[in-house]
Parts: sequence; C-alpha cells; structure tokens
Amino acid sequence: MKKIWNKIAALALLLSFGCAEDYLDTVPTDAVSESLVFTTTQNAMSALNGIHRSLYIRWDSQGQPGEGGVMIMREVLGEDVVMTGLANNWFVSTTRWLTHRNENAGDVRFVWRYYYRVIGNANLLIANIDNAEGPQAEKDEIKGQALAYRAWAHFNLVQLFAERYQAGGGNSQLGVPIVLEPITEGGARNTVEEVYAQVNADIDAAIALLEKSRNAKSHLNIDVAKGIKARIALTQGNWNVAASFAKQAREDYSLMDEVQMYEGFNNVDNPEWIWGSRQIDDQQTFFASFFAYMSLNFSSTNIRGNPKAINKLLYDKITETDIRKNLWDPNASKPALRDPFIDQLTLSNFAKRDYMNRKFIAQGNASSVGDVPYMRASEMILIEAEALARAGNDAEAAAVLNAFASQRDPEYTATSNTGAALIEEIMTQRRIELWGEGFRFYDLKRLDLPLDRTGSNHVDQVVSGKFTEPAGTLNWQWQIPIDELNANDLMVQNPS
Repeated sequence: MKKIWNKIAALALLLSFGCAEDYLDTVPTDAVSESLVFTTTQNAMSALNGIHRSLYIRWDSQGQPGEGGVMIMREVLGEDVVMTGLANNWFVSTTRWLTHRNENAGDVRFVWRYYYRVIGNANLLIANIDNAEGPQAEKDEIKGQALAYRAWAHFNLVQLFAERYQAGGGNSQLGVPIVLEPITEGGARNTVEEVYAQVNADIDAAIALLEKSRNAKSHLNIDVAKGIKARIALTQGNWNVAASFAKQAREDYSLMDEVQMYEGFNNVDNPEWIWGSRQIDDQQTFFASFFAYMSLNFSSTNIRGNPKAINKLLYDKITETDIRKNLWDPNASKPALRDPFIDQLTLSNFAKRDYMNRKFIAQGNASSVGDVPYMRASEMILIEAEALARAGNDAEAAAVLNAFASQRDPEYTATSNTGAALIEEIMTQRRIELWGEGFRFYDLKRLDLPLDRTGSNHVDQVVSGKFTEPAGTLNWQWQIPIDELNANDLMVQNPS
C-alpha cells in the first residue's frame, strides 16, 4: 500500500481516507486479528461486517449515528420534515443551511470521512479477497457486496459535494475523488461524469456477482444492488434502466399492510424492507441513534422539545382514507382531539406539536434501539412509476401507481392524469411515502427544484428565516471539509 506522507498531511489523511489499520477499526476486537483478515473468506466476512456496522455506530458525536445521521441531514435540508422546536439544537444549523456550507463543520467532516471509510474498507476487501482461502461462492458474495458499497458511497458523495448531474450534458464539473485502491494519500477530484461512470461500473460488477441469498437484510444482495442501480439511473435520467431495475429489485417483496404500517418503521423483518440495519438490543447507542432524533417516543431532550412533524401542506394532500394519514397527528397540541396513541407512548413532559409524527417508534422511552430503513419496495415501485412517466409511458406509469396507491388507500380512484400532472402525482406519493427516510434533499437537487418552506408550519425560530433557496445555487453543494483541504494538495474547494 502506498504511503506518501508529509508532516502536515499525516494526521488529516488518517481522518479522511485513513490507512489499513484505520479502515478495519469497526471489526469486533474479538473477531479476527488484522493479520488474519484476508486469509480466509470467513475472516473476510468479519471485515465486511465492520462495514455493515459502520452504518449505524456512533462516529464523532451523538448526532452522527452513521447513515441514520446523514439521512436526518438530508431530510432537514428539505421542506417536508419540520423541526418544531430548538430543543438542544441538534440539526438546527443544518436546517438553516449553514452546516453543509461550512468547511470547518464537524458534520461536514463526518459525512466525507464516513463515506470514504466505507470505500476504504471495500477497497481492502476487493484487493485481497481473490487470494483468500474459501469457496468461490463466498468470495463472490464478499466481493460483490464490497463493490456495491463502493458504488453506493461514491454515489452519495457526488450527490452531496458536487453540482447535480445533468442528463444530456457533459458533466465536466468537479465531482469527488474516485478511490479504487487502499491508499493513504488523497487524490484530485474527478469530474461528475467520471464518478458516475465508475459508480455504474461497480454496481454492474456487483450485480454480476451477487445472488438472492444473504445472511441478513443488513447485508447487500442482488436485490439491494439492483435497487442502488435504479437510484443511480433515476438521478442520471436513464428512465428505462431505472424502471427496469427498480421492478427487478422489488419483485420478491410485498407491501406492508395497515397493521405493519403502524408498528414504528423499526423492524427489518417487515416484508417490504429490502435493506436496513438491524440494531441488537445490547448494542444500545443511546443518543447516537436515528430514533433518538426522529422517533415519537425516545425520551431525549431533542425528542421531548422538538418532535418532528410533517409539512402541513404535504399532509393536506393525503386523502382521508389513506392509511398513511394516521402516521402524523394534525391535532397533537389539543388534548381533546389528540391521537391517544401519542399519549400512550410519550411522557407528560414531551411537547405535543400539531402534525408531529408517529411514523418512527423507538424500542421505548429509555431505549433508542430501532432498525433503520435504507431501501423499501415502495421506493422501488415509485422509482419505476416516475421513470416510466418521465419516459412518456403514461399508461404503464399509471398502472404501477394505481396498484401501489390502492394498497395505501382502499378507496383510491385510479388516476386519469397524464404528462406533467401524472409525474406530479407520483412525486407527491413519493414525498408522503418516504417522509423522513433521507430522500428529500436528493430529490430537490436532482430535479433542480427550489427549497420552499413558505406557507407551512415551519418555525422561524428554528429555520431563522431560511424559508427558500432557489434551484441551482452554489448552496446546493456541500463544502469540502478543511481537514481534507489541508491534507490534500490536489483538492479544490467548492465555490462559496
């Protein structure tokens, strides 16, 4: 492995791309020693488990619980998740569009380091697994998952830190560094087009290696890889590819029923979940948890004083007979009208704010344990419908939408919309269905839409006047963290 160091860069490089010892620090200390990691497929699987765990462990602070933390950031940058109070100020600066534009922000450093740590771990597996002892099928599974992780992490990085991908354009704008080997020095930024080409190459290679079988839903199988492929294609405007892979990804997963809808979105055994992290009871992360900030019931200062609510304008678009209507309470501040379920799960000192969510439910008031959803069949259905509609296949898109919406609303009337109206209906369904799951900032950016929080229930004390942001401004790009700039002479900062 290359080791090009200088006195200024050494520490910062460990913090950004890291070295071999750093990459594997999520492997349990009682699992295998580092010198034995790549000798057998069994040991390599332990290293792969380190990547799985990195998606929900605490990083530098309690507001950085792996992927769950980044999901929250991507939601509060949008308009559909409403922060109803300041509480202890977690994610307030993010919702004001300040954090991601600050190269010195710890959360910016975390997001950059987190995804590149996933890439670094994946690269070590890709580079070494072929020489490990074990069945070829196990080598293929490990390598396929590592390739899928590398694609997924680069895909997230380029969406955050670069200008949006423009379908039909050259996309020569600066993206992020493509890292394909376990190196310790940072590289120059590749173009957005180059990053997407690599992301597609990796995910295609992963699909060729992976099978349906896997040990758990926290692991990546061919369905997850096809779902990632569908997301990439949707972002690039490759409509037919997006529709096809989304359909394939969700074939073996049924939509949840009404009972399962109200169970708290906290269980990977839900038949609709394609990919998610299972958090074991004895792996309690306390305040460093997705559910410590997004749930209805965990007794954290943040939840008690800042229950997350839905944008009331979006809520009003939900039909009265839609089973999802009950995932939020428009009358939570009124004891006589409040959903009794909210009082059952929360203590007397919890704030009750109108439109607050009951979608996400933690294990208990004293436990923030909960499985985190990363991919569900409903997302794939809505990708398929959107891609078909944007490709001009209105009849097929409407059929997919109608089959989905009738499951959510037993009195749903089949849509007669076409063209732009059909696309708008699909996007509304997407906003409702995926509320709080980390998609809204990406959707606004990929579609070149403005942020608009006006006329809703956003609180000025929280957003501090940040009600709008025009589409396509510099503010849609995250700043590169200062640690990376100091460590990497080839790195170029985004304009401010």
